[in-house]
Amino acid sequence: MHGLIGALRAVEWRAAWQTLLEEGLERTPPQPRGGDRWLLRLALLCLIVGLSLYLACGYHAGFLRLNDLAATYPSWAWQCLTVLGDERTVFALTLLFSARYPRVFWTLIVAALIAIAYSRGLKEFFDAMRPPAVLPAERFHLLGPAHERHSFPSGHSVTAAVFFGVLIYHSRWIELRVLWLLLAILVGLSRVAVGVHWPVDVAFGLMGGALAAWLGGRLSARWSGPASNVTLHLIFVLIAAALAFSLLIEDAGYHEAAWMMAVIGLTGLLSAGLQYLWRPLRRSRRSVLPGRRAEP
Repeated sequence: MHGLIGALRAVEWRAAWQTLLEEGLERTPPQPRGGDRWLLRLALLCLIVGLSLYLACGYHAGFLRLNDLAATYPSWAWQCLTVLGDERTVFALTLLFSARYPRVFWTLIVAALIAIAYSRGLKEFFDAMRPPAVLPAERFHLLGPAHERHSFPSGHSVTAAVFFGVLIYHSRWIELRVLWLLLAILVGLSRVAVGVHWPVDVAFGLMGGALAAWLGGRLSARWSGPASNVTLHLIFVLIAAALAFSLLIEDAGYHEAAWMMAVIGLTGLLSAGLQYLWRPLRRSRRSVLPGRRAEP
């Protein structure tokens, strides 16, 4: 008897999650207008900047000047910006809208898979040395851990361009697109500010992330079925929740941004609890209460 009741409850929860996803899919058009052009223009601009720096002054071009200029601003600000390019932070942020906008969530998953292949593949292939491995410590400002290898491209820049690029792709207001664009660029610049990437790394990181977001948007629009698949959706939500939890206990060496990472992680977990547990539970109670009132 208890097994039957448990099975019925599982069916009710699955139906509630299915309804949640279906309602969310109706909120977002599969192919919004204009966002794809923004991403292609950003990718082209980054390609031009990256090639110009490399061809004019070499791979290390512009680092010392930008790093020195960034030192005039508070270190906590650069650390808070740079953790926005941490994959764990991005996944935690997706929990804020994964249920309400499952199409955007699915686009991010597809774009992230493309971006991982781009970033990890080039890092292993080039295995370029980072500033801490090339320059004396007294020549530049280092904030956080002194990474030395796998410099090209900047992984944080790729991640930021993917996340904010997908938001650009799906946003309807130009003001929001400008905001997401500025944040992606600032996260990229923060990698130079904290002293672990060359500007060329950032330029090609943003380029690759923007292209991954554009391609992810195209592919997810044509292959939208998984966006409404409850099992697949919940698997990625659980992965995002685990990464959000890790933000509460590990700051990746950016101690001045630990408070922000903890806030993002906790907010993501609370949002997931409200969307995937509280809302279905409240709906099931509403559906049961009328039946109870009708009983003699």
